[in-house]
Amino acid sequence: MELDIRKQKILNAIIQNYQETGEPVGSRTIAKYLDLKISAATIRNEMADLEELGLIIQPHTSAGRIPTDKGYRLYVDQLMQKESQFPANPRNDEVLIQRVDRVEELLMQMAKILAANTNYATMVTGPRYEKNKLRFIQLSPMEKGKLLAVVVLGGNIVRNNILDIGEDISPEDVLQLNLLLNKNLTGLCMEEINLGIISRMKEEAGAYSEVVSKVLDSVAESLSQEEVSIYTSGAPNIFKYPELSGGDKASELISTLEEKKSLGTIMSGDGDNKHEIQVYIGDEVPVESMKDCSVVTANYELENGVQGKIGIIGPKRMDYQKVVSTLQDTMSRLDDIFKNEE
Repeated sequence: MELDIRKQKILNAIIQNYQETGEPVGSRTIAKYLDLKISAATIRNEMADLEELGLIIQPHTSAGRIPTDKGYRLYVDQLMQKESQFPANPRNDEVLIQRVDRVEELLMQMAKILAANTNYATMVTGPRYEKNKLRFIQLSPMEKGKLLAVVVLGGNIVRNNILDIGEDISPEDVLQLNLLLNKNLTGLCMEEINLGIISRMKEEAGAYSEVVSKVLDSVAESLSQEEVSIYTSGAPNIFKYPELSGGDKASELISTLEEKKSLGTIMSGDGDNKHEIQVYIGDEVPVESMKDCSVVTANYELENGVQGKIGIIGPKRMDYQKVVSTLQDTMSRLDDIFKNEE
């Protein structure tokens, strides 16, 4: 849908005023805001046309207008066409994302920073990998007949597994097994661990060939693990917006953010393009408790194929330009962090 310039300016003014105040916007406000040098009556006629097009509605008999989901969608689509022209956010050293040893810590840190910077709720998925590679294996004796297998993957993702081996192994033999495993498996992804490698390792392990089999099962489980963690932050920010905090809306939304199960339907989308940003408005959000919200997501990519999504949840009148700029800035910071580590 394309509007003439005057209607587009009036629609933008309604949305931008409503973003700031949360109150319906009247023709007099529009006249002051735009300085179009046309009468309030002419603006009312234009607003009536916008209402007929389904872009704005009048929530109360004597009130001004507020945008509909359709109006927001038109506004956001035009905004995203100018995405590359968005002003960069000033960098604040106090909220700068810092490189940490564990990717999970980085993502939790990122969720908190985004919530603080936007005043909305945020969610970040844990990393998923394209052909994830094994970096290190550490076997450690535990109680009788058990070993702790610590499997470290690309991006410093750590998986811990307890192996029941049914026999005791001396510290010296555990050391030899660690050397054997790391010599043969470090740097390989699942597809590269073939029968030839497995047979050779079992032969070299001698009496401990069954232990090697159990370790390989543990490695395979770690490399193929599909469950994705979701980190959230800023849920109390929901109460800052009356349209989300009334009745049962806030409690349902908070429960969704805390339970996290249904968030996967938003955060598991394909979106293969690095840094791709998507905006879901109202009924477009595939979670029932979020139908009064907008959700903006972006793909992140760190290193060694580490991929995931960042999401920001707010009212439909959220400041889309600020949110998109903040996500762009976050992606840029992540790129800088990992570029400097190379």
